[in-house]
Amino acid sequence: MLTLVLSVLLPTRARAAPVHYYLSLGDSLAAGYLAGRGDTDLGYADQLYGRLRRTDPELRLVKLGCDGETTSSMLDGGRCSYPAGTQLRQAVQFLQTHAGQVRYLTLDVGANDLAGCYNRSGVDDGCITRGLRTSVGNLPRILAPLYSAAGPAVRTAGMTYYDPFLALWLDGMFGQLAAGVSVGVQQLLAGMQTAVYGALGYAVANTFAAFRTTAFSRRTDTPYGNLPVAVANVCRLTTMCSDHDVHPTSSGYRAISQTFATALGE
Repeated sequence: MLTLVLSVLLPTRARAAPVHYYLSLGDSLAAGYLAGRGDTDLGYADQLYGRLRRTDPELRLVKLGCDGETTSSMLDGGRCSYPAGTQLRQAVQFLQTHAGQVRYLTLDVGANDLAGCYNRSGVDDGCITRGLRTSVGNLPRILAPLYSAAGPAVRTAGMTYYDPFLALWLDGMFGQLAAGVSVGVQQLLAGMQTAVYGALGYAVANTFAAFRTTAFSRRTDTPYGNLPVAVANVCRLTTMCSDHDVHPTSSGYRAISQTFATALGE
């Protein structure tokens, strides 16, 4: 009896708060790539993590993004090295071994399936057709096993893409024609991705809309001249106009992180 009384009266060691995870998947955007610097901790996943951690101090960020990742390489490997073989298998393994601990999962993938279809002399229509078919065809094969391993308690969101090739607008008449075509292609990709994400239970971070990709009716002054808002945003939020690099600036990543936060209900 004395033992029981003492065990109640003696102070107990405080239990450590449970650790939670935010799992970030995708291509160089998920890795936080900045032109001239490589992968950084300034990308959208890092900025979103900082925001989420304000209300969950025990949240930890796990980034598996891979520069140049396509939907095919995410499924079959070939771009980055992972202990489990591919980014998808590594992510599924993490979800399974940390069941009940993962709170958020974000994904951006598919843009690199079409990245080689644009150049300063025009757009390769055949490449676009093949790229769209591959990107949208592979997406359910990526999303389904992730969602199955995550379970309904994990808040998941997938991203649509902005259109970096709007920067071709600066190249004159033919560049403007190519930029117009690229908007149509990116709008089609965004619509198809949105449908697939929604069908498989993912919220949508609509970066295509956040960058105002179709805003051509209003113009604004920029260091590159008087431009449509859609083109001005690409020049401001990416380094495509200054360095011919498709990746966002830190401000661009901030805009993407806000889009993900909205999609996740934060």
